[in-house]
Amino acid sequence: MTNTTPAIWDITPPITPALAVWPGDTPPSREVLCTIEGGASVTLSTLRATVHLGAHADGPNHYGAGAPAIHERALERYLGPCDVVRATVQRGARVRLDDLERRPTTPRVLIATGTFPDPERWNEDFAALDPALIDALAAQGVCTIGIDTPSVDLFSSKDLPAHKRFLANDVAILEGLRLDAVPSGRYELIALPLPLVGFDASPVRAILRSL
Repeated sequence: MTNTTPAIWDITPPITPALAVWPGDTPPSREVLCTIEGGASVTLSTLRATVHLGAHADGPNHYGAGAPAIHERALERYLGPCDVVRATVQRGARVRLDDLERRPTTPRVLIATGTFPDPERWNEDFAALDPALIDALAAQGVCTIGIDTPSVDLFSSKDLPAHKRFLANDVAILEGLRLDAVPSGRYELIALPLPLVGFDASPVRAILRSL
């Protein structure tokens, strides 16, 4: 029997002007400076967008004063074995450890909630992470946690308790992932941020490779 499972899963939403960004943040736009079709020797474009764009890695300085910027994060956090696990959670709720289908066993964990299903249609009632979940995963050696929503905290959250536990435990954050089509299981994660010096986040081209 032929194995039809793809070797690579792309978990990055396409970057288009229709991509939903946090209300008040900068959506992606392209300014075309010149084109081959218009007589130039090359085509050149300018990109304007938030760095919290689609699939992205947060820098600790996004949620902690004086904390490291994204260029100071070790690339090993975003490269290596990871678990994709699903959570049974209602919209607008926080994922607890007991909500996970199983206990992850790798240093990187991606949590699929299914509560932000369309990257081009903003919904405020996406799920987020319970601070105790972050503490529990950090205690077992998890260095990176990703989620399929725009934030690890709830849309209405002002005190950002999940972000604070990420900072306290020095765990890296990945947000905005597309995990709906990815079966639960163990993969190799590749989601490298750009070395944007001093910035509070970086877009990533996040993929999973079957092991």
